[in-house]
Amino acid sequence: METALALKVDVDTLKGYLDGVPGLLDLFGRLGVRASFFFSFGPDNSGKAIRRVFRKGFIKKMLRTNAPGTYGLKTMMYGTLLPAPLIVPRDPDIFRRAVDEGHECGIHAWDHVAWQDMLDSMPGTVMRGDFARAFDMFSSIAGKPPRCCAAPAWKVTPASLAMQDEYGFDFCSDSRGSFPFQPRMDGRTFRTPQIPTTLPTMDEIFGSPGISDETVNRHYLELIRSGLNIHTIHAEMEGRSMIHLMEDLIVPCLDAGISFLTVGESISGSEDLPKCDIHNIEIPGRAGTVAVQTA
Repeated sequence: METALALKVDVDTLKGYLDGVPGLLDLFGRLGVRASFFFSFGPDNSGKAIRRVFRKGFIKKMLRTNAPGTYGLKTMMYGTLLPAPLIVPRDPDIFRRAVDEGHECGIHAWDHVAWQDMLDSMPGTVMRGDFARAFDMFSSIAGKPPRCCAAPAWKVTPASLAMQDEYGFDFCSDSRGSFPFQPRMDGRTFRTPQIPTTLPTMDEIFGSPGISDETVNRHYLELIRSGLNIHTIHAEMEGRSMIHLMEDLIVPCLDAGISFLTVGESISGSEDLPKCDIHNIEIPGRAGTVAVQTA
């Protein structure tokens, strides 16, 4: 297989949606690149992320990535000192623009923070109700239902995977791993293909030894391998303060003949995928556990 790179854009916050998504759409349009956008539709409860303060590596990550500068102080108070604003309803035309310009679009969450922090203990009725709200809002604004989703913070449970099967999605991108697979968790195999993120995210590596503005893209170019590469970026980071680095990565990839495709274009519906287990484990640079593909 030729070398291919799919850009998966997670939209977590109102600031990322209002400022980061338009910037990325402008950049992708200028460079002729299509990407996959996954939107958080409901309340921006970013301030409630303070509950993660006791997770190993959380404070270090916040300092390393300059979280106040990346997200803004106002965002970091939403849901606590400030009311949590709804994200996509603030300006539905941004979402419509991503759809109309031919990018692959799917669900990230209704409430990103609630899914990331509470999924393991979330009642099934709450999980399903929140997801249905996002599904219905997507369908209403886009005029068609979503065909894919990507879980916040790569958090899944057997219950969330079973719910995705019920929606009949073409694929989900909820995990970290090496290649597309049919997921198996706690001994149960699920139907919906998983297309995992294969590269580390910028917020996982930026500011670590040897990784800076000047070196981060050289590091990524060294990591990109023959075959399929899935790179998750965040509208809050690569769409705003780091958008110049995003361009500085895409241009040399295009010059090197690397093909850009959407996440969904990396598999065909008839493809016979290997079955792989998902385990929730820690990975470098991220606080807490994430869903990781294992043999």
